[in-house]
Amino acid sequence: MALPSKKNAILVDGVVLNGPTTDIRAGEKFVEEACRLIMEEVVLKATDVNEKVCEWQSPEQLKQLLDLEMRDTGEPHDRLLQLCRDVIRFSVKTNHPRFFNQLYAGLDYYSLVGRFMTEALNPSVYTYEVSPVFLLVEEAVVKKMIEFIGWQEGDGIFNPGGSVSNMYAMNLARYKYCPDIKEKGLSGLPRLILFTSAECHYSMKKSASFLGIGTENVCFVETDGRGKMIPEELEKQVLQARKEGAAPFLVCATSGTTVLGSFDPLEEIADVCDRHGLWLHVDASWGGSALMSRKHRKLLHGIHRADSVAWNPHKMLMAGIQCCALLVKDKSDLLKKCYSAEASYLFQQDKFYDVSYDTGDKSIQCSRRPDAFKFWMTWKALGTLGLEERVNRALALSRYLVDEIKKRDGFKLLMEPEYANICFWYIPPSLREMEEGPEFWEKVNLVAPAIKERMMKKGSLMLGYQPHRGKVNFFRQVVINPQVSREDMDFLLDEIDLLGRDM
Repeated sequence: MALPSKKNAILVDGVVLNGPTTDIRAGEKFVEEACRLIMEEVVLKATDVNEKVCEWQSPEQLKQLLDLEMRDTGEPHDRLLQLCRDVIRFSVKTNHPRFFNQLYAGLDYYSLVGRFMTEALNPSVYTYEVSPVFLLVEEAVVKKMIEFIGWQEGDGIFNPGGSVSNMYAMNLARYKYCPDIKEKGLSGLPRLILFTSAECHYSMKKSASFLGIGTENVCFVETDGRGKMIPEELEKQVLQARKEGAAPFLVCATSGTTVLGSFDPLEEIADVCDRHGLWLHVDASWGGSALMSRKHRKLLHGIHRADSVAWNPHKMLMAGIQCCALLVKDKSDLLKKCYSAEASYLFQQDKFYDVSYDTGDKSIQCSRRPDAFKFWMTWKALGTLGLEERVNRALALSRYLVDEIKKRDGFKLLMEPEYANICFWYIPPSLREMEEGPEFWEKVNLVAPAIKERMMKKGSLMLGYQPHRGKVNFFRQVVINPQVSREDMDFLLDEIDLLGRDM
């Protein structure tokens, strides 16, 4: 195409219009230098155990170290590059092999390239006309994930977080139960009740609050000693709710609880749902990736009977935050019926192409990121067998750590793990001869927070801790990152002992 001829400048509303005001060459040079910095300081150092996991500063100290002020005039590129260096320096290195703090970790190079591409292209996934490639990619990924659940067909959409997927599912189940709610709202509805495990993710309460169901109408079903929902208790609560005149509509089971990594018995829960006509949602945000492993998929036995599933590939499969799918067994366009608003400026029905690919009306969002693409890149690069190996290796390393904990003085397992969540106490030498009474546990409760402070200030590793349902503070170690080695597992226990032995 011929370049447009240069026209004379004109003045409009006090602004001189004379071509673009951006210095394109300077901008391109800044991007190039910033990408080099990211490569050198983030990517190339991601697997270096000699680097710190974090360089801890208090909030007030960090405010002084970072130039956070936004000014009337812009700053030179060398200053901006220094700001980039500071941001990298003082950020937690979640790619580090010794970052075990959350249910995500590590660096997947293929996903990272996918993220670079989508950030540069800046698409929004609502219509085929503006996002043709990414809509087709999302369709392909959703279809493949549905196969692993065991459904013959279904629907799905990627959302900004597993919490949002759970909220979508809750609203979808309510819409299926009473479709008039979309137009008529909550007035006139019976008291709706939903059931979930006492070990469920906190998003269930948040979703009930946000949707107007009310947190008092979330019934928490008791779990057994391993954190699994007890189906008999579920059925008792459903019958009791009906006896009280309430309207049960949803059961949310969990496959991979946040703290213990427990998997609810899906077959038995599905039987209860079938008997009482309840929508079954499975929050497999954490545990869903076990479906990729022929060895470990039995953890989710019965998931094919669910009506909806939340599954986050950004966790065990390392697709990069955020990458979260809601998958629905229904193929009658229930998602679209529930959420569509038919915006005429986006979803025109007389377009020149197949408008069934304009999937944005299935979402409560308008602008939506192409989160499936980075997972697609990883899947294309590693193949299903590579993803399976990633899951198997993480769980094998978890097993190794459990065996080492059992061998060492001063380490005590909370329970035998079912998944990659290894929960344990560290008992300092000063407490090892003490009787396990209230005073003992009161002292043990102080150990994990103190060791956590020391490890963060040293920057040697990051590991989460928490109290849980009557148990005093304990560590929760999670293996995800494929760069993690057996030596890193040994280092973790050695470092905890080093940091806590004088307590």
